[in-house]
Amino acid sequence: MPAEPLRVLIVDDSRIFRASLEQILSERNDVKVIGSMWNGEKALEVANHILPDFVTLDIEMPGMGGIATLKALRSLGLSKKKDIGVLLVSSHTRRGAAVTIEGLQEGAFDFITKPDSDDPTANTEQLKEQLFAKIDAFKKRIPIDFAVRLPSSKSVMSQRRTTRFKAIVIGSSTGGPVALSRVLPLIAPVSPVPIFLVQHLPVDFTLFFATDLARRCKSQVIEARDGVSVEPGITYVAPGGKHLVLNRVDGRVITMLSDSPPENRCRPAADVLFRSAAAAYGGDVLAVVLTGMDCDGAKGALVLKRAGAHVIVQDEATSVVWGMPGNVVAVGAAHQVLPIDEIGPTVLKHLGFED
Repeated sequence: MPAEPLRVLIVDDSRIFRASLEQILSERNDVKVIGSMWNGEKALEVANHILPDFVTLDIEMPGMGGIATLKALRSLGLSKKKDIGVLLVSSHTRRGAAVTIEGLQEGAFDFITKPDSDDPTANTEQLKEQLFAKIDAFKKRIPIDFAVRLPSSKSVMSQRRTTRFKAIVIGSSTGGPVALSRVLPLIAPVSPVPIFLVQHLPVDFTLFFATDLARRCKSQVIEARDGVSVEPGITYVAPGGKHLVLNRVDGRVITMLSDSPPENRCRPAADVLFRSAAAAYGGDVLAVVLTGMDCDGAKGALVLKRAGAHVIVQDEATSVVWGMPGNVVAVGAAHQVLPIDEIGPTVLKHLGFED
């Protein structure tokens, strides 16, 4: 029997934008729109009556705002043992970026941005490409098993031995903000080496992301800048729209920002960071690939492994989407495949910390 269509609920205060989403979704036979609502309160009424599989949610609405609606939908899904995917719809504004980062940390599946060009046809095509990619990724996810509880993270920090590693590099995408919030607060405050991070985010979003991570980690997390000497114990976040490249000059490692073309349709791309880390540090790199769509990081992880680095990836069961980590495994670049809450303690052990 054919699979049941994905039940989608549209929530946006713009009637025109809701109509655009409905028109785009009508092109897919595997999707059924069960409601198109203009505010959070009405959306929850529909969701309580017909439980959706997937919700497109405007993050800036009058009345019950996007974050409050997201939390209510997540709570409803938990009570019904239903993995409701919430796709945030964000604007290219400072407030839109900040609220989107908050929503991702609250467990939203992912986000898309509202197109803002003067060409209506181009806007529709851009919206369709984003929306279909996220729906396809959601359908490929591993559904949450509500009968299983993930182990809580534990600290392994006590005495520290010496370690060969000189740097940590991390790549993540869909589901990454939540995964990182379970890994970085363990590592960043005590790391004796610099940490370099690529999380797929647009221009202007990464500054808010770095600020949020700094608050969660209680350590220095900054958006990387061009031409700056790397310092131990600092986490450098690749800026949206720029590749982060590590370059060794006169014995010092420098962060460089590049406008070179996107790789794997991404800029920043984990592959670019990983290759440059292999060139700058050789095999003295600890690489981590977390949940994310598509294959970014796989080729770079293979370069790192061949250089002698150690590569850890998040396992399929705890990944929102096992695209990035799964592809690292597929190319034979992974040394360890671990549940999300074992990654932080394992990284600390590689850095020399003992139980």
